[in-house]
Amino acid sequence: MEAMHKVASPVLEIKALKETGEFEGYGSTFGGDPDVYGDVIAPGAFTESLEEHRSRGTMPKMFWQHDSSRPIGKWLEASEDARGLLMRGKLNMAVQQAKEAYALLKEGDIDGLSIGYRIREYSVDTDTQVWTLEKLDLREVSVVSIGANENATVASVKAAKAHHDLSEMLKAGDRLTERQFELWLKGLGFSNAQAERAARLHLKGQGEPADADQGLAFLRALSA
Repeated sequence: MEAMHKVASPVLEIKALKETGEFEGYGSTFGGDPDVYGDVIAPGAFTESLEEHRSRGTMPKMFWQHDSSRPIGKWLEASEDARGLLMRGKLNMAVQQAKEAYALLKEGDIDGLSIGYRIREYSVDTDTQVWTLEKLDLREVSVVSIGANENATVASVKAAKAHHDLSEMLKAGDRLTERQFELWLKGLGFSNAQAERAARLHLKGQGEPADADQGLAFLRALSA
């Protein structure tokens, strides 16, 4: 299955916060209504990933607002209960961003956690288009504010789903339109100009020979 990197909408509940910077909260909850991205996380979705972390002696990373350049502490424990993914961590109070996060959490100005993950297994309801995420590779759990980067997140998630659907069409032998082919190529990392040129070359046979050679070499590099 094609791996997709995603983040989830925040769970707005920090259960406890100590002066030492230790705190608890849910990074994700199971079942219920679909989140704002149309996903439902199934009970046990993190079991395999948490076992792998334990066997390696690692934990998911703790970031501020899903920004990997801003680590603010570390997670000490991660477990699943009937409600969801329960996390216990400690802010690094020697880091300025962690100090600010602590102050905001203490005053209740922010109270959310959100997970960053890759999908391992999922199913899709063809009527509602709701995705049930059955197995996830948990990469990080961030302290977030409500709506932080929400528009960008929604856009990236929608793009990932669209690229998945186009890939499934290609696997089934369906012919893509020029626009669909461009979108699929962009999902592979093509720039707008590269995708448009490749669509003309490979769907319509238009363009200069040098362009064709460049486009073919790029496709070969990707497949390799």
